[in-house]
Amino acid sequence: MQNELDRRYEVTASSTTAPSSPVPPNTPPTGSTPWRNAVLAVFALCGFATASWVSRIPAVRDNLDLTTADVGLLLFGGAAGAIFGLTLAPWFQRLLGARRGILYGLLGMAVATVLLGLAAESNSTFALATAALVGQSFAFSITDVIMNVEGAQLERSIRKTLMPMLHAFFSLGTIAGALVGAGAAATGVSVSVHLAAVGALVALASFYSVRFIPRLPTVEEVPRPKQTGPERLAQQLRLLRDPRLAFIGLLVVGMTLTEGAANDWIALGAVDGHGLPQEVGALVFGAFVTAMTIGRMLGGPLIDRFGRAKSLIGLALLGLSGLLLFILAENTWLVVLGALLWGLGGSLGFPIGVTLAADHPTHAAERVSTVAICGYFAFLVGPPALGILGEHWGVLNALYIVAGLLMLSLLAIPRAARPARERHADS
Repeated sequence: MQNELDRRYEVTASSTTAPSSPVPPNTPPTGSTPWRNAVLAVFALCGFATASWVSRIPAVRDNLDLTTADVGLLLFGGAAGAIFGLTLAPWFQRLLGARRGILYGLLGMAVATVLLGLAAESNSTFALATAALVGQSFAFSITDVIMNVEGAQLERSIRKTLMPMLHAFFSLGTIAGALVGAGAAATGVSVSVHLAAVGALVALASFYSVRFIPRLPTVEEVPRPKQTGPERLAQQLRLLRDPRLAFIGLLVVGMTLTEGAANDWIALGAVDGHGLPQEVGALVFGAFVTAMTIGRMLGGPLIDRFGRAKSLIGLALLGLSGLLLFILAENTWLVVLGALLWGLGGSLGFPIGVTLAADHPTHAAERVSTVAICGYFAFLVGPPALGILGEHWGVLNALYIVAGLLMLSLLAIPRAARPARERHADS
């Protein structure tokens, strides 16, 4: 199976390969570099489109005259669309393949982003804005699954670790989206014009980028019995009876909620909670994603030097300090500093959690899937719930819930990061 996989994905440029060597059809002629760059671009485009919307949430709230609870319900709609997309993504992958699946996903995001901008104007309605956000989140989650699968196949083909850099490019895309959003807010560009431009850019860039993704089949490593969605979910969640995996799940829930809460609420927290202008709120969000990007880029050497447990504990303490500083800050610079520490502290929780879950000789894939479900649930459902709580307590006070869960994650790290036994009991 491995030899077959290598034959299907052998696109790596090699100085020792003769020009007459057979090359699979539709493989980029210049080797793996165009393929790698195309996947990097896809990750960046997804981050850019997502952050462009997030950076304008305060303006959308004002245009539609929404309460904090209304914003929470709007985000719940986005979470529902994303979860629905996650359940259908494997089917789309099989139906369309990676190249067309990514292209259609990005085009869906582009169209939904334009519609979201139109639905966010003052003459629109909450229902239309929710429908547009459901569409954008649905398209994003499908693209997210397919691009990660493509990234894993590319990583295997070139025999180099690439996934952390792919996710760093997603973060770079969010930085760009946040900066453009801040500029649009500062110069008075309407949400509809801003998001229409973003949608057009994503569409054009997607047509160009996917040209360099090979039309290659997905190879299943291990055949699985056919099960319904609820049966698979129940089987995966039963794995949490393993105490170590349960602690890893708790670690991932707290860390991903830390990231998700910032993505959806840090700009509004800066604007509503600290009274800062909308453009400054967008820049605070940009500071958060910048710090998260730096953390992901530097995470590998940090772990190699200090180990998983010490690195996670240090980052969790940093994130908790930054979150509390953001909540309690009394001036703009402390708000920004809090956002920076918050982003840096939450940068590696999910990647390390997945790595810890995979440390099992027989059930690695199922354990990773279980942890991913925990992470997606916290990332997608937690932030909208904060909005409903924030309506009664205030946005900043609602963030204390995040701080509490981050503390639980901190307490779980010693058990979660403990080296796995050489012999694992079958789960």
